[in-house]
Amino acid sequence: MSSQLQLDSEDRPIIELMLQRGLLSDDQLRIGLTEQASANGSLQQALLSLGFVSSAVLRDLKGEISGAGSVDLASVLPDLRALATIDRATALRHRCVPLSLDDGRFVVAMADVDDLITLDRLSAVAGSSVELVALYADTDEIQECIDRFYGFELSIDGILLEIESGTQEVGLDSTDGYGHPVVRLVDAILSDAVKHAASDIHFEPEAGFLRVRYRIDGVLHQIRSFHSNCQAALTVRLKVMAGLDIADSRAPQDGRLSLSVAGRQIELRVSTLPVAFGENIVLRVLDRQRGIVPLETLGMSAAAQQAINLMIARPEGLILVTGPTGSGKTTTLYSMLSRISSEQINIMTMEDPVEYPMPLLRQASLNEQAGLDFASGIRAMLRQDPDVMLIGEIRDEDTASMAYRAAMTGHQVYSTLHANSSIGALARLKDIGVDSTLISGNTIGIVSQRLVRALCEHCKKAVSPDSTTGFFDGVTTVFDATGCDQCRHTGYRGRLVLTEVLRVTPALDQLIAESAPIHLIAASAVEAGYVTLADDALRRVCEGSTSFAEVTRVIDFTNRIQVLD
Repeated sequence: MSSQLQLDSEDRPIIELMLQRGLLSDDQLRIGLTEQASANGSLQQALLSLGFVSSAVLRDLKGEISGAGSVDLASVLPDLRALATIDRATALRHRCVPLSLDDGRFVVAMADVDDLITLDRLSAVAGSSVELVALYADTDEIQECIDRFYGFELSIDGILLEIESGTQEVGLDSTDGYGHPVVRLVDAILSDAVKHAASDIHFEPEAGFLRVRYRIDGVLHQIRSFHSNCQAALTVRLKVMAGLDIADSRAPQDGRLSLSVAGRQIELRVSTLPVAFGENIVLRVLDRQRGIVPLETLGMSAAAQQAINLMIARPEGLILVTGPTGSGKTTTLYSMLSRISSEQINIMTMEDPVEYPMPLLRQASLNEQAGLDFASGIRAMLRQDPDVMLIGEIRDEDTASMAYRAAMTGHQVYSTLHANSSIGALARLKDIGVDSTLISGNTIGIVSQRLVRALCEHCKKAVSPDSTTGFFDGVTTVFDATGCDQCRHTGYRGRLVLTEVLRVTPALDQLIAESAPIHLIAASAVEAGYVTLADDALRRVCEGSTSFAEVTRVIDFTNRIQVLD
C-alpha cells in the first residue's frame, strides 16, 4: 500500500509485522500516519495514543525482531545478587537493569539489545564463565524499574530492621508506593520462596506473631516469624496484589497474581481463610517452566513408560490419574497432553482453575456461580468438536457419567480421581455410583502416583539395608540422608515421582464387568505385569535415588505382601 512507503527504517519492520499478523489494519495505519504528521511525533507513539496497539505488544514485537526476547518489568522481582553487580549510575547510563544471576546465566533488561559496548561491559562484570542474556524492555519501564529497586533496602532482614527501627510506620494508609517497607517485604518473601523452589507459601497468624512457612519438596519449613503489628499490612498487600476485596475479612477468598522472578514467569494462586487470629493466606506457586515437562523426564520405569505409551495410543476411552493433593497429578496429565498436542487435533480442558496455559489447548475454568461445573462443562465441550478432553477432577456421579459418556462417543478423556491406588480407583468409581458395565470397555488405564524427596547427591551416604524388613534380599547397599549446605541440611533436594500403571486388558475388562472382588482383579493385574507403588518405591531406594525412610513416609508397606499374594 502507498502509506507503507512513508515508513522510516525504524518503524518499517515492526509495522510490517503487525500488519502481517493482523494486529494492525491498513485503515488504522493510515489514521496513525495522519496523527503522526499532525502531532509531529513518532508513528509508534501515535498508534499508542490512539489505542490501536498496546505498549506490551510493541515491547514483545521489538524483542522478537531483535531476536533477544522481551520482559515486562512492571511485574519483575530482580535478584539481589544481580542488582549488586551494577550500580545505579551505570544502570542509568546504559539504560539497563540486571534481573538475575544464577546457574551460570546473567539476565539483563536493556533498552538497546544491540548496544555492543554495553554488552561487552556487562559480560566483563559477569565474568567469562557466565552467559549473558539480554532481554528487550522499554526505556520508560527501565527508568521506572531503576527508581523502584535502587536506593531501597530489598533484603528481608534489612526491611525488618527498617520496620523495627521505626523509621516508617507500618500502616495501611501509606502512599509511598515501593518506598513502603511492607510492599518491599512481600516482594522479598515471594522472591525468596521462588528461589528456594517452594511450591506453597503460608502466612499463618498466631496470637502474638505471624508465621511464614514454605512447602519445599512436599514438606513445610518455618522460614520467618514477624511481629503481629505487620500482620494487617501484609494481609492487605497480598490481597491487593491478588485482586481480592480488602474490606471483607470474614469470608474465604481466592485470587491470582503474576510475577517475573529471577527471569522466570511465575503464577501465584492465592487463598484466604478467616481463622482465630486473622486471615490465613496460602499462595500456591505455579512455575510454568517446572509444570510442563516431557513425559520421558518424569523418571518412570521403562515398563511404566511403555504402558502409558500404549494407553495414550488408544483413540477413545478414559485415562485416570490418581493420588492425594500435591502428588503431581496435573503435571503428569499435562505431560501426556503435550505428547499428543498438535494442530491436527482439538484438545479441550475444563479445570478448577487453569494452572498452566498451553498453546493449542482450549482451556476453560469452572465458574459455579455462573452454573458452570464439571458436568455442565463436559456437555458444553462436547458441542465444541473435541478430539481429546481433560476434566480436572471426577468428584461425583454426574461428572463421572458425563466423562464416560464422552469416552463412549469416540473421545479420548483424561481426568483425575482421589484414590489410594490404581486398583482402588475402580472401587472408588463404584462408590460414587458408576456402574461396572460402564467402567468395563471404556477405561483405558489408571495411573497412581506419589511424590517423594530425592536424596541430595552432594551428601547422601551409603548404608547397609535393614534385613528385618525382608524388602532388600540380595541388596548390599542403599543410601540415606545426611545434610549439607546444598540441601539446607535436610539431606534431600528435589522430588521424584513413584508410579503404578494399571493398563486395562481384555482379561481385566471381563473381571470388572463381572464385578469381581478386588483381590482377583489385583491378581490378574500382577500376572499382566502390574507393579505397585511399593515396588516402584523399592526400585528407587535400591538405585540410590531416595531413602527407605522417605518412601515409608508416603507409601503403605503393611499390605504389600497381601496384595502380591
